[in-house]
Amino acid sequence: MAAVEVAIVEAPSVLGLWPSGVQELPRALMDAGLRRIAGGVRTERVGAPVYDPRRDAATGVLNPDGIARYSVLLADAVGGVLDRGRFPLVLGGDCSILLGNLLALRRRGRYGLLFLDGHTDFYQPEAEPSGEVASMELAIATGRGPRLLTDLEGRVPLVRDEDVVVFGYRDAAESAADGMQPLPAELYALDLDDVRAAGAADAARGAVRRLTGAERAGFWVHLDVDVLDDAIMPAVDYRQPGGLTWAELEDVLIAALSDGHAVGLDVTIFNPRLDTTGALAARLAECLRRVLAE
Repeated sequence: MAAVEVAIVEAPSVLGLWPSGVQELPRALMDAGLRRIAGGVRTERVGAPVYDPRRDAATGVLNPDGIARYSVLLADAVGGVLDRGRFPLVLGGDCSILLGNLLALRRRGRYGLLFLDGHTDFYQPEAEPSGEVASMELAIATGRGPRLLTDLEGRVPLVRDEDVVVFGYRDAAESAADGMQPLPAELYALDLDDVRAAGAADAARGAVRRLTGAERAGFWVHLDVDVLDDAIMPAVDYRQPGGLTWAELEDVLIAALSDGHAVGLDVTIFNPRLDTTGALAARLAECLRRVLAE
């Protein structure tokens, strides 16, 4: 990573959640020192359409038209970064920004996804209590959900089941109780216990091996910061006990980014309004600076 120029794209969309504060993530991390990332440049900020709090009757989700439009705009920005030979670091926003990032890759060919998240985000609209796409983005990206979002530019799915590794989740009991659809067998999933049993670094290296080779041109890394232990990262909107330590997360990201197959990274869900001292933003910015400089 140290030899690749990192281009920061700000994507402060909350269309898949609600205006809780995660839209302030880019500014908070930049102010906390992320703007000093080694070899980094700031490219642009992709503003989101106006938020509509009404659940769409036809699709069962919030802001479906806005998310579809925003995904195309974000894909254009990320694609521009890739065209210039840079590594896009996309700062959300909520997890629905993943759709735009993957659309940028889908336009270019077949890519994988390393999905680092405390939740599997595989809900269907009828099981998601509030219609939040931030709880459905992995299902939508793999072609399950409202056609308006799954079939962006006629490119369904944005990523194939067999090209995904879900890593570090710990919401199995909660999602089952809510009636979330099960993860498909072709999609490789490692919950927090699996990661701990293998060791975070070894588990990450195994995930990378699954995402490289064959016909894949590389893979994207999605980081929802609620994959971290709630005790050290309480500045998220949907809290649950447990999670990775800072050291484990750094080991995972270094393993993911070190061999040249990762083509981009997004960071989502950190809520600066829940970080009253700014200490968590500083620690997260430090983590990102460190792993991107390896």
